[in-house]
Amino acid sequence: MLDITLVTLGKIKESFYQEAAAEYVKRLRPYVRLKTVELSPEPFSKGNKNKAKEIEGGRVLEYLSGHNKDNGSAAIYLLAERGKTFTSPEMAQWLERNSPIVLIIGGALGFSDELYTRYPQISLSPLTFPHELARVVLLEQLYRSAAILNQKEYHY
Repeated sequence: MLDITLVTLGKIKESFYQEAAAEYVKRLRPYVRLKTVELSPEPFSKGNKNKAKEIEGGRVLEYLSGHNKDNGSAAIYLLAERGKTFTSPEMAQWLERNSPIVLIIGGALGFSDELYTRYPQISLSPLTFPHELARVVLLEQLYRSAAILNQKEYHY
């Protein structure tokens, strides 16, 4: 069974994203121990975007250090468009090798430079997605990976 902690900056606000995320979380239950942690995003304006990213980065680091007993042996990865890309079968094998794992989805502005320097990145696509949509796409890919690893008919 895969052991995954999903850390996000912000909650899913749109009902259609909430429904899709809930469906994939339900599908994942037999195959994945999934913990979701929603950290508060920092409000920002045109002039304070870097400061907002630094504050959010601090929240991520605080969570990770405060939950070291939970995440101490876990691999930690940021989801970023410049990260390593996978095919779905490659992602399944990668998750199996790296479990337990912490996957972090940034807020609207992405990540602070400190987080980019500290942690490796993986990518769902070289395209940039709204964080709510990225979360749904990630959950679907986690389910697809679990299906591949468990020889379930889903990935063709």
